[in-house]
Amino acid sequence: MDNRKELGATFDTKVSLYEKMRPGYLEDLYQAIFDYVKIDGSSHVVEVGSGSGQATLPVLQKGCTLTAVEYGENFSELLKEKFREYKFDVLTGKFEDVELPENSYDLVFSATAFHWVPEEIGYPKVLSILKEGGAFARFANRPCISQDDPDLLREINEIYDEYYNKHYGLHSGTRKWFSEEDAKAISLIPEKYGFKDIRYHLFFRERVFTAKEYTQLLGTYSDHIALGEEIRNAFFGKIEEAIDRHGGTITIKDTLDLELARK
Repeated sequence: MDNRKELGATFDTKVSLYEKMRPGYLEDLYQAIFDYVKIDGSSHVVEVGSGSGQATLPVLQKGCTLTAVEYGENFSELLKEKFREYKFDVLTGKFEDVELPENSYDLVFSATAFHWVPEEIGYPKVLSILKEGGAFARFANRPCISQDDPDLLREINEIYDEYYNKHYGLHSGTRKWFSEEDAKAISLIPEKYGFKDIRYHLFFRERVFTAKEYTQLLGTYSDHIALGEEIRNAFFGKIEEAIDRHGGTITIKDTLDLELARK
């Protein structure tokens, strides 16, 4: 069953928490984009799925005109206020539904959001709105729990089995962490739709959270929000107890993948 619509809508209910807890992206990642395509005051850019704007500011700071396409009404209002001093506007709606002029944009980018857009609609639409030579940048943050504390990792996996996996009908041990092969596979998708000059990059960082901070972060993930309040509260409570038993913090290792393609 394709439940992207239901899960996608959950983000807009957690605007302030999302704004507080979701991380931005690394300077080196943006530099890789700007090395690939020149963006300046004459450039026109579209961002697909802006959320609360974690990925937006470094692009706006190049002086470009940026149009955000954001499905959530609450997020849209936040974006308008947050970036009101820039050459910035918001289209509220799904990327596949909003009207955008063809052959008009130097860059289309999407940060941890393009997976919500059906592939067979999203890539052709991006290609159609880009100028000749324009670029598509798709990137995401892929967090995983550090294996430096195997006992904590084991406990949290057991808690996921009890609450998350049981709810979604998943088998224990089926969660797969993001790899370079995954990035390579994503980077090759645009070729099917006529893009060229395909590239991908990987970047890495670590983040440390207290127990409460970590469950606040989990509370911004659509699949965790969709568990329902009673299950989610019990689930998060068990995770906090496990973290507190193991020193009070948890280390998350992020892999950030960037896929680039050109019209």
